[in-house]
Amino acid sequence: MAVTYDYYRIFYYVAKYQSFTQAAKVLLNSQPNITRAMNNLEQELGCRLFLRSHRGVTLTPEGELLFARVNVAQEQLQLGEEELMSAKSLRSGSISIGCSEIALHGLLLQVLQRFQKKYPGVRLHISNQSTSQALAALKNSLVELAVVAMPLQTEVKPPLRVTKLRRFQEILVGGPRFAALAAQKMNFDEIANYPLILHDKDTWSYDFYNRLFAEHGLALRPDIEVATTDQILLMVEHDLGIGFLPAFFVQEAIARGAVYEIPLKEPVPERCICLVQDHSRPRGSVVMKMEEMLMEGTAADVVEVTEEAAVRSCNRGFFA
Repeated sequence: MAVTYDYYRIFYYVAKYQSFTQAAKVLLNSQPNITRAMNNLEQELGCRLFLRSHRGVTLTPEGELLFARVNVAQEQLQLGEEELMSAKSLRSGSISIGCSEIALHGLLLQVLQRFQKKYPGVRLHISNQSTSQALAALKNSLVELAVVAMPLQTEVKPPLRVTKLRRFQEILVGGPRFAALAAQKMNFDEIANYPLILHDKDTWSYDFYNRLFAEHGLALRPDIEVATTDQILLMVEHDLGIGFLPAFFVQEAIARGAVYEIPLKEPVPERCICLVQDHSRPRGSVVMKMEEMLMEGTAADVVEVTEEAAVRSCNRGFFA
């Protein structure tokens, strides 16, 4: 039986106020239209819903049974409308973001600080993951956005869209034991003479340096592999070796003399902190506002990721 929703909506207000006249006022309609709609509803359902009198209307047992269901449905619809309005105004809602460690320190933390100050009612769910893990979470709808450090690799394909937010460059650093190296410029082949600390093989950072060393005709053989950028810095500070770190990430440690930049004759190519979106999925007001804030003040460059473009980027090993 396909009864129009308008009939149930009118029934809800007539039953709530026990008056056709009052329901008509609330619904900005005329009493004859309200009465006609309820007569039609009773006809379609094949039973009487109201007992009419000069004092108003009361529900029949059948009407009571129907109202118990319609009341719940109407309250849920009203609640949904209120939640949508609240989310649209960003008074409430939530957003889930998968991010890599470099992206978190290099951009996302500052944006989250501004976002929370402006929209304190929005709940933030931040997953600190490797780039590959964050993209997998985005593909599987576990997060709504990914903010990661890249170069692109071949598994990044449509319907994903990549927006470059901030370029950054990594530098080679060492602890006090390697301070003398700060006075000279080093070739890539000379790095093999010193213990090298790098991200583990399952990360895009490892793949980036593996390709970079291969371009110089060298095999990448790190002495220590770790899971996070923080761990590289910690081990460099404790003189366990030298390592590549983003310049912005290591500035404070250089300033206090905990580590020293080791100049390279050929600098490490730039990489990017990127926003990755899945445009096959609907995006709510909270997500769109976060995207807007991420792209504020950046020379945002949207890249429609096709397999051909992804392969080119993978072959280069980095963003040009």
